Amino acid sequence: MAQHPCRVDQRGRFRGDAVQSVHHQHGGVGPALLRRPELTNRPGLPRGWSGPGRAGRNRVTDGPTGLSHELTTSRLLRPVAPPPTAGWRRTVYDATGGRVNVGNSAREQRRLALERQVNSTLRGCHRVAVLSLKGGVGKTTVAAALGSTFASVRGDRVIAVDANPDSGTLSTRVPVETDRTVRDLLQYTHSIETYSGVRAFTSQNSHRLEVLASSTDPTLSEAFDARDYESVLSVLERFYNIVVTDCGTGLLHSAMRGVLHHADSIVLVASGSVDGARSASATLDWLDAHGYGPLVEQAVTVVDMARPGSKTVDVSSIVDHFGQRCRAVRVLPFDTHLAEGSVVDLDVLAPATRVALLETAAAVAAGFPAITH
Repeated sequence: MAQHPCRVDQRGRFRGDAVQSVHHQHGGVGPALLRRPELTNRPGLPRGWSGPGRAGRNRVTDGPTGLSHELTTSRLLRPVAPPPTAGWRRTVYDATGGRVNVGNSAREQRRLALERQVNSTLRGCHRVAVLSLKGGVGKTTVAAALGSTFASVRGDRVIAVDANPDSGTLSTRVPVETDRTVRDLLQYTHSIETYSGVRAFTSQNSHRLEVLASSTDPTLSEAFDARDYESVLSVLERFYNIVVTDCGTGLLHSAMRGVLHHADSIVLVASGSVDGARSASATLDWLDAHGYGPLVEQAVTVVDMARPGSKTVDVSSIVDHFGQRCRAVRVLPFDTHLAEGSVVDLDVLAPATRVALLETAAAVAAGFPAITH
């Protein structure tokens, strides 16, 4: 049989006798011939081109594996770094119309990461009990500052309720909008059906934290027991995503039993002094002994430097001690604004204090229940 040379023109098409020869020998275009590298991988065709057939018309392959990839947005668009949020970096970004983007500093990136943690998705209501066996350690201030931090970062509703039976002072940490108290709310628990119905009993600060005050009458506040707390909580958890409860110092009080029974997490406040640390540790001992071990294991301890600490106290040892017993420990540095014991305004706090509060809120949020689909 005569040999026919395989002639291919510049566009890769068979010419003359070569086409007839291959056609007669194989009953059509031979597959082996079409797979020759010099034909299929010639310049001008994409790597892995499979011809004009249906399978190859809308398919892009990647390398020798031949895996197909969808033309997703992430593949088609170049990643763009987010603009700086503050400082000179933001000034340069704005001045150049976004052409110069040096990004955020490591400190700012850390802050944004904490805010994302604080803003974790939460289904239903999360109840946080802020407690301490010893008074004067800044428990109420921590409750107000922590609640304000949650409210300022998150877009949902956050409320702090004063469950101190001894005339609590939580209401003094926010501007007073009403003289109604938790005792007044108790009279309407069965008739409140809307958020506005609850809002009539609360005061709100500039960070969107609402506060439900306790009665200033000692005879009435003493009557606030576990059943009363549960009635109030049954209303609040219908309209708020986070309920921060400022507890009294009496662990044996009836209201405390109601608070601990319904708490999803606890924030234990300890001072940076020897007796304050010992009292906080004794609080954990009592909780362990009375069946609240899981709350202790998941607790977040705040070492509040409410007063300028003594240089002889080793705060790191306090942190290490509670770090072995609780899930997280955070140190709240001394801040002149918080030391005033008045209305809490996050905008006046020192930067280190703001970061410490964000870290505390993020630690609490890390204990939010996982969302399962």
